[in-house]
Amino acid sequence: MSIHSISINSCCCLSRRLNQLSSHDPLWKRHCKKYWLISEEEKRKRNQSWKAVFISTYSDLGRYIRYYATLKKAWDDLEKYLGQRCPRMIGSLKESVREEDLDAVEAQIGCKLPDDYRCSFRIHNGQKLVVPGLMGSMALSNHYRSEDLLDIDTAAGGFQQRLGLKQCLPLTFCIHTGLSQYMALESVEGRNKYEIFYQCPDQMARNPSAIDMFITGTSYLEWFTSYVNKVVTGDYPIIRDQIFRYVHDKECVATTGDITVSVSTSFLPELSSVHPPHYFFTYRIRIEMSKDALPEKACQLDSRYWRITNAKGDVDEVQGPGVVGEFPIISPGRVYEYSSCTTFSTTSGYMEGYYTFHCLYYKDKFFNVTIPRFHMVCPTFKVSTARMETNHNEYAVDEDEDSTDTDEYEDRRRVLDIPAPPGRCPRHT
Repeated sequence: MSIHSISINSCCCLSRRLNQLSSHDPLWKRHCKKYWLISEEEKRKRNQSWKAVFISTYSDLGRYIRYYATLKKAWDDLEKYLGQRCPRMIGSLKESVREEDLDAVEAQIGCKLPDDYRCSFRIHNGQKLVVPGLMGSMALSNHYRSEDLLDIDTAAGGFQQRLGLKQCLPLTFCIHTGLSQYMALESVEGRNKYEIFYQCPDQMARNPSAIDMFITGTSYLEWFTSYVNKVVTGDYPIIRDQIFRYVHDKECVATTGDITVSVSTSFLPELSSVHPPHYFFTYRIRIEMSKDALPEKACQLDSRYWRITNAKGDVDEVQGPGVVGEFPIISPGRVYEYSSCTTFSTTSGYMEGYYTFHCLYYKDKFFNVTIPRFHMVCPTFKVSTARMETNHNEYAVDEDEDSTDTDEYEDRRRVLDIPAPPGRCPRHT
């Protein structure tokens, strides 16, 4: 046999082997599970081989093969977690959109949508405009925010071409405050392409297009999956059937005797500004007495003391009766929680202090309970290019505004603090 014949025969054998491998169903099963998260049950419903399932799915979703498994898992985890805790919220989700729907939106707005964004909407088309919103809530006595994840048509209707938000697509919307998170579809006005942010109008500028930005994500994939992870791991608590975007540092806990105090914090972009520098934070405090404490350990909170330090090292000390107008009684196994807020003229700061209690059984006995130090830091922000292009002498920035505990703040300014009794919505208190 000639060398040429041997080569042809070897190629034929190799070709047959490759053909056999290409039809090997366990191989396609691995790919189906890896890239499309297709279960055995779903495969049975389709009544197809794993190879046929992969090919048909790829023909529909192939352009998203880099993103689909990650986003599908995020959506599945979110639905499972909230289905047990906030079923009404899950009921607001919309079915997926088609490729042609996304193509039509691109034609309408004149910009390409990123593939990770498109991929997510092939799974769920956002949600209905309802309360509570999927993307988190925050509540104070006279302020309420709850962000919905916009469906593709509503997002397209809010697409911006005006100066300051040129070529930006809204991702979320709060029907109470009008607040949105936007995604930049082009690298213009100092933004990176696909960057996600809260708009923050420059209140000191003469130019209405001067809009600063609090950055919340570098891409849709990172923005959405990091949010879902914080929800399903319990980092963002579920309170009154809503996701509250409080962040809890697990080391921010202090125990004094039988009483433990822990703190969670959140930054409120809608009540903050870069120009002038005014950064608004809310904090939620949990006070709990051990269930193993003796009954005679029951006590009542009389007063609070705060030591508030901004990023410059300036210190403000605040003392006052009770908390948010209340004097809670703490007994074994009981938990008391409340929310309050503070502002800084610097981008970060921290608070610490103590509560003074008296014993109910020994009324002359007073003692202090430590409040652990907790830090508050505003997210990364970008200054408007309109401001950067303007003569800086036109602006005067006052950074001497005192940081303050809201409970004292009440006597001097408008207060935004609430007790948080179970089952009551803050905006109804």
